[in-house]
Amino acid sequence: VDFVVDRRECFASIGLHPHDAKEGIGAIEALEKLADRAKVVAVGECGLDFFYNNSPKEQQIELLHAQIKLAQRYSLPMIFHVREAFDEFWPIFDQYRGIRGVLHSFTDTSDNLEKALQRGLFIGINGIATFTKDSAQIAMYGAIPLEKMLLETDAPFLTPVPKRGTINEPAFVTYVAHHIADLQNTTLEELSAATDANATTLFSL
Repeated sequence: VDFVVDRRECFASIGLHPHDAKEGIGAIEALEKLADRAKVVAVGECGLDFFYNNSPKEQQIELLHAQIKLAQRYSLPMIFHVREAFDEFWPIFDQYRGIRGVLHSFTDTSDNLEKALQRGLFIGINGIATFTKDSAQIAMYGAIPLEKMLLETDAPFLTPVPKRGTINEPAFVTYVAHHIADLQNTTLEELSAATDANATTLFSL
């Protein structure tokens, strides 16, 4: 959070990744102290990750509830990480009203895409889209409405083509944008304008 204070173009999100849920509910107190800082615009990345299970499922679920409540107390949108856990995630999400947010690094099924869109969530797309060989994923990326799409990098990970094998960085988001514009049969300018507007809307920039 301190990093963004004097950088006009930068903003911060605060959250506890599901891998770190084992730190326990006490970690929420630290987030609470940051939530009302001027340039904090979201809670996350938080959610459920049952692929790696680096933290017990029960603790992941407990911390997800706690962070949703934190976001609602401060009227902040959320950045969700959900991997191999949508069956458990949606019932938790549906217990709350008015959640705004984005599904970070979305690579799941068209069914879960539809469920996300029905709930008003934005869909985060990163470098995976440029190198996946999964035909269902490729079709899914082409079907995401422009008005619900956000572009992201997940830097320093998931470096897009043509920079594979190097450390990812924010500037590489342009490669994601070019690729998705081609998949969506639209122009880079139209896609960039839409995703910029979406980010501005979601994060109140």
